[in-house]
Amino acid sequence: MAVAVARQLPLVVILGATGTGKSRLALQLGLRLGGEIISADSMQVYRGLDIITNKASREEQALCKHHMISFVDPLVTDYNVVDFRNKATALIEDLFASKKVPIVVGGTNYYIESLLWKVLIDPEKKTRPLGLREGETDLRAELEKLDSQELYCRLKAVDPKMASMLHPHDKRKVARSLQVYEDTGFTHSELLQKQQEEEGGGPLGGPLKYPNPCILWLYAEQAVLEERLDARVDAMLAAGLLEELRDFHRQYNEEKVAGSCQDYQHGIFQSIGFKEFHKFLITEGKCPEEQSKKLLNQGIEALKLVTRRYARQQNKWVRNRFLRRPGPNAPLVYGLEVTDLSRWEEKVLEPATQIVDSFLQGRQPLVEPIKIEGEPEENKRRGHECAVCNRIIIGDREWKAHIKSKSHLFHLRKLLRSQLEPHLPKCRSSDTETPQTCTEASAGNLEACKT
Repeated sequence: MAVAVARQLPLVVILGATGTGKSRLALQLGLRLGGEIISADSMQVYRGLDIITNKASREEQALCKHHMISFVDPLVTDYNVVDFRNKATALIEDLFASKKVPIVVGGTNYYIESLLWKVLIDPEKKTRPLGLREGETDLRAELEKLDSQELYCRLKAVDPKMASMLHPHDKRKVARSLQVYEDTGFTHSELLQKQQEEEGGGPLGGPLKYPNPCILWLYAEQAVLEERLDARVDAMLAAGLLEELRDFHRQYNEEKVAGSCQDYQHGIFQSIGFKEFHKFLITEGKCPEEQSKKLLNQGIEALKLVTRRYARQQNKWVRNRFLRRPGPNAPLVYGLEVTDLSRWEEKVLEPATQIVDSFLQGRQPLVEPIKIEGEPEENKRRGHECAVCNRIIIGDREWKAHIKSKSHLFHLRKLLRSQLEPHLPKCRSSDTETPQTCTEASAGNLEACKT
C-alpha cells in the first residue's frame, strides 16, 4: 500500500515597494486560503502612529488574523531584528503545525531576510523579551556611546575581517559586531563564515530556513508609483495624520525635545513621517500662523520625498537580494505588475492565487519566475580604501560609483599635479603664450584611472 507523502506548505512572502498594494493582496490571499498574515515591518511592531506606519485597519484585522502589529511599547528603544525573527519564526511554525499558510508581508528588508535565510547571529539575550525601555541600557547601547574611532579600533583588534566590511562611522553595526564577540566568544566574521559554509548556504548568508518559499513581487512603473505615493500622503492627511502626530509628540517626544535628548535613530521615533514634522511640531502655537503653515508644508513635502526615495530603495533591494543573488540559496521570484490598478483582479489577484495554488499542489506554476541575467556578482560588504580621498567605501557598487565621481577625479588630478609638477619642466604650446605643465595637459585623461 502506497504511503501518502505530506506536502510542505509554502511560506508565502509578498515583496514590493510601499504603495504597491502588498497589504491588499495579503488580505485577499489570506481570505481565499484560510491563512494568516505576519507583518514584517519594523515600525508596525510598535503601538502608536497607526496612520503613518500604514497598519491594517481594525476591520481588516477582523477579517483575517494579523500578527506582529502593535505589541511593543513605543518607549522600547532596542527591539531589533533578532527579537522579531524569534517571535515571527515561532508563529510560522505554529501556523504550519495547524495546516495554515503563513503570509509574510512588509517592507522592512532585513526583517524579511531574517525569516527566509539563516543570516543572523543570535547572541544570548540578557534583557527582557520585549527589549529595554528608555533609561535602561545594554552592552550595545553602551558601546554606541563611545567615539567612532575608538569603537572601530576595538573591532579591528578582535575582528579585522569584519572591520574591513564596515564603515568606521557606522557605529550601530560596529557595536553590533563587538556585542556578538562579547556575548559568544567568537568573532562575527567567523560565525558568518560558518553559516555560509553550511549545506545550502551561499556568499550572502546561510541556507534557506523553509524548503518551499513562494515569493511574490509587486512592482509598478516608477512615475506611476511616485504619483500614487504622493496621493497616499494626501490621503493620510485627510485621515487624521496631523492629529496623530500631535498626540504622539505630546505623549512621547515633547519632554525629550525640551531636554534636547530627542532620538530619531532608534525605535518608533525613526518612522518615516514623524521626524519630517519635527520643526512644525515643536513650534506649533509658538510662532506666527504663516510660519507654522510654511513648516507644515515643508514637512508634507519632506514626507513625500522620503517616501518616494524609500520605495526606490525597496525595489533596489529586491533586485539585488533576490533577482541577482548568487549561490544555491536564491528562491524564485514571481513578478506581478500593479501599474494599472483597474486591472487588479486580472493582473494581480488571479495570477497570485494560481501561483500559490501551484505551490500548494506541489507543481510548477504556469507563470515564469523573473530572472535578471548577466549581472556581475557584487559584494556589498567588501571594503575599499581610497588613499586619494582618504575615505573608506563599503560595497563593490559604491566603490565603482566613487571612482567615477567628480570629487574623486578632482582629488586624483590634484594629487598627480602635486607629485609630478616639481619634476617636470615648463613647456609652451605652439598656439598659446600661457605656460602649462605636462601634468595639466594630461589631466583630462585621468578618468580611466582606478585606485
